[in-house]
Amino acid sequence: MKKLFILTTFCILSFNFIGFGQDVPFEKDLFKGRKDEFKAAVKHIKIGDDMRLGYPADYRGAVNEYMMAYEFNPKSADLNYKIGLAYFHFDKHSMGQYFEAAYELKPTVAPDILYFVGLSHHLDAQWQEAIDYYNKFISSATDPELQEMKTVAIKKVMECKSGIALAGNQGRVWIDNLGPNINTEYPDYAPVVSTDEAIMVFTARKPDSDISSPVGGYFEDLFITKRVGGTWMRAKPIGEPINVKGQHDATIGISPDGHTLFVYNDKKGGGDIYASTNLGGEWSKPQNLGKNINTDYHEPDASLSFDGKRLYFTSDKPGGKGGHDIYFSDWDDDKEEWGEAFPIPGPINTQYEERSVFIHPDGETMYFSSNGHNTMGGYDLFFSKLVNGVWQEPVNLGPPLNTPYDDVQLVVAGNGRFGYYSSYREGGFGEKDIYLITFLGPEKPPLLSNEDNLLASVAQPIKETFKEPELVNEGSNMAILTGVITDAKTKLPLKADVVLIDNEKNVVIAEFQSEPKTGKYLVSLPAGSNYGIAVKHDGYLFHSENFVLERSSGFKQYEKDVELKKIEVGESIILRNIFFDLDKYTLRPESVNELERLIKLMNDNPTLRIEISGHTDTRGSSSHNQELSANRAKAVVDYLVDHGIDASRLESAGYGESKPLISDAQITDMPTKSQKEEAHQSNRRTEFKILSK
Repeated sequence: MKKLFILTTFCILSFNFIGFGQDVPFEKDLFKGRKDEFKAAVKHIKIGDDMRLGYPADYRGAVNEYMMAYEFNPKSADLNYKIGLAYFHFDKHSMGQYFEAAYELKPTVAPDILYFVGLSHHLDAQWQEAIDYYNKFISSATDPELQEMKTVAIKKVMECKSGIALAGNQGRVWIDNLGPNINTEYPDYAPVVSTDEAIMVFTARKPDSDISSPVGGYFEDLFITKRVGGTWMRAKPIGEPINVKGQHDATIGISPDGHTLFVYNDKKGGGDIYASTNLGGEWSKPQNLGKNINTDYHEPDASLSFDGKRLYFTSDKPGGKGGHDIYFSDWDDDKEEWGEAFPIPGPINTQYEERSVFIHPDGETMYFSSNGHNTMGGYDLFFSKLVNGVWQEPVNLGPPLNTPYDDVQLVVAGNGRFGYYSSYREGGFGEKDIYLITFLGPEKPPLLSNEDNLLASVAQPIKETFKEPELVNEGSNMAILTGVITDAKTKLPLKADVVLIDNEKNVVIAEFQSEPKTGKYLVSLPAGSNYGIAVKHDGYLFHSENFVLERSSGFKQYEKDVELKKIEVGESIILRNIFFDLDKYTLRPESVNELERLIKLMNDNPTLRIEISGHTDTRGSSSHNQELSANRAKAVVDYLVDHGIDASRLESAGYGESKPLISDAQITDMPTKSQKEEAHQSNRRTEFKILSK
């Protein structure tokens, strides 16, 4: 009896030891007293296997089935491994505990278990632990079928070493979830935003977007939201003709003014770039960008330069360095199509993947995603600067912006302070969420005011800050000019042409149009030029503006509503792009485009008679100002006559300081010297007035 007691006790202790420290396989002899439960658990595993390995694969369903069996026996190394594999495909945050358990229960459970345990540590930013497991896998992976995974593991070791190096150089950013108006339990990703952050379009895969995809999940569709009073409104499907039932439609880019949307669809199988425009309140049917952009291969990303004349995109077509590379194509005005594409020069493209290219409207900063360069895992976000026409070595944006997971599709607002991207982060609403990034400048002495109000627009922010910042980044070197164009009398919006000119080079840089229903327009102005802006509409006098942006001017945003005047007797306009040297009346070369517009107006209206008038500020003697203004007006008239306008149609007058736009009393009350100088400059002007038609 004593021996029987000892043997029974030994068996119980042995089973307990196996249950808490060793593999308990699904063998019926180990579960003799639980026959029905055992059969049900084995059936769940079989169904889970079919879901995981079938086509289309259903990884979520497989996890649900496996977990039924897991409740019965959580100590099966093989089952833990299978759960980890299923989670690997849709929820990498959850896979680690099961791979770890499988390895602890049975280190030989699968030939690649060391790789997956290493990956789990990698994704938790446990860099050295990951390196150790990767190296164990590399040294033990002798099976030829594991050679590809071994190559990946070698690269993963380098990524972990980059992670160690980058961890000591944390970027000063805020990363905030955009909240439930944008993000859901389903994947929400690939945001694109207009330069002024007025609209956002993004991609989602959820039930209210489309029918179920044959390969699992839902088809990709586009959603759109607008920012009202600093808050992003609840996103809605963008609808037809962009979203098409039964195919993937995804965001890949938007023009700086928000009028042209670049979308991806795979209706031909490979995946091409299409463009849709919105100038009448509705999006047009997307049009294929043509053979120089789209090929028989995969083109999934696009970004348009500030002037609309160069398209940056990605492709995995032959001839690149490897995977997807970044290319560019210039618009051909004569053929009205995109020209031949070339790989972007410099150290951008690698043998790996370059994706999600975004060219900032400052014209000199490129953001992109890559799993090459010095990534810390998966895709990381990088930027490169254009210096003297050469793209510089890419810079990893580092943590916390980059993580060991895939971090892709970064777009940055015109101000350079705020960015948007999708990321797979703990604490989110779903598999991928869209986040607002606030870029911060270098640490400076604390300010008295709290900067938290910068994020007042975020609904229920989920903050991931590592320290309280002192000052926001000064932003990019560029300006945004935005406003509404209307009829001066009726105040109704107009669809007008907005022409951007480089006054120093006397060339038209770009042409835009205002929205017909709202009259809204937006123009991006990279720093370092003297810009002329001309607003034109048939039957109206043109309106001109001038902006001089120094190379390091920082970010500025101008709001200028334009009221166009019909061509009627008595109407007058200011010619803001007529330039003279200080205290002189010789026309400067930068005036040519403005003068050519005036000549065209006179030729288009051959009976028009006008008066050209010169005006000065009140500084200097009134007699000198009178003479100077008269000579300047005459210089304009002489130019027009020399270029074919009949002198009988022209009169000149100098009004000196007698007709200021802003009085001296108003100028005296202005608080800053720069405001006062700007007011004096407004008074120094050239005008023309219609005398007769």
